[in-house]
Amino acid sequence: MSVGHYENFPVGSILLPRRMRRAVHAIYHFSRYADDVADEGDAVEAERLAELDRLEADLDRIVAGEPPAIALMAPLAAAIAEHSLPLQPFRDLLSAFRQDVAKTRYQSFAELVDYCRRSANPVGRLMLALYGETDARSLAQSDGICTALQLINFWQDVAVDWGKSRVYLPQEDLARFGVSEEQIAAGRCDARWRALMLFEIERARKMLQAGAPLGRTLRGRLGLELRLIVMGGERILYKLRAAEGDVFAKRPKLNGGDWIYMMWRACRAK
Repeated sequence: MSVGHYENFPVGSILLPRRMRRAVHAIYHFSRYADDVADEGDAVEAERLAELDRLEADLDRIVAGEPPAIALMAPLAAAIAEHSLPLQPFRDLLSAFRQDVAKTRYQSFAELVDYCRRSANPVGRLMLALYGETDARSLAQSDGICTALQLINFWQDVAVDWGKSRVYLPQEDLARFGVSEEQIAAGRCDARWRALMLFEIERARKMLQAGAPLGRTLRGRLGLELRLIVMGGERILYKLRAAEGDVFAKRPKLNGGDWIYMMWRACRAK
């Protein structure tokens, strides 16, 4: 459900009902394209923001019942109409991507969570909308899962993001544990770094755990899909913890054995 790097996005999954796959693909392509506009390539800031504004203008056209100007928005318009999808999650995503264009540091954890509220949570909310599960409890649990998954992406990608001149670890936490950005640049995993990362890992774990019951509440394929996604996050956290937060030596990722284990657990956890 996390937009960042799309490792947890259920694109094309055989678990998804066929009638929803086109809509999921449309949501994915919109999110992926907008994210790439903000982060990839060598366009200057003004060009990136202008393209994100074009996407926003097409959302306005969809609301007005007009055909969008950008080709990839046509399938999204069809999905929005067919499934009565809310527009605010798409606007929230664009807000987060605009922020990505210029903002590369986060002072506090609260500031980072606010970013996740707009960069990750909208995807989960759209998936719930596709299934007609829009009660307050489900939305809150989905938000917890999505924010946790986004944080997990940040923790496993510290070295990758540093290469893009980005630091998602809150500045207040770096100061609290006595870790400098020079240490990130050097890839030095000492006692201070390990303490910082274990602290952040536990934060994400508690958030993921709080939302996890949604995977057992939701029935059918969505519930199974969501349980797999949550377990994927849990496995990455396990690997981060086992490595004591050393993401410089090796970026933790899921392998074939992990997927077998996750599927076994997801099928049993009803």
